[in-house]
Amino acid sequence: MNVLFDGCVPRPLRRFLPGHTVKTAPELGWGALKNGDLLRVAEEQFDLLLTADQNLRYQQNLTGRRIAILVLPTNDWTVLRKHTEGIANAVAGMAPGSFLELDLT
Repeated sequence: MNVLFDGCVPRPLRRFLPGHTVKTAPELGWGALKNGDLLRVAEEQFDLLLTADQNLRYQQNLTGRRIAILVLPTNDWTVLRKHTEGIANAVAGMAPGSFLELDLT
């Protein structure tokens, strides 16, 4: 699966997604894109957008999107690193066009 990390997702998380191709928005020069534009360009090349933007579904119309979107509850690496297996399982279970806000409690 081709995975795009939004600029707010800690880069070390990519090590815990073996078997997936992971790029970050800043690596691609997309760091300045707002969510709507980022979704539009990401959908052309990626299967999944991983973000910690809790407001994404309220700010964007996600109806009809082909890209899967997984929202993390935080971008704090000290918290996320304790849940890497659950995050990897969530990524693996995402289907095209799906949306999931991950709960790590």
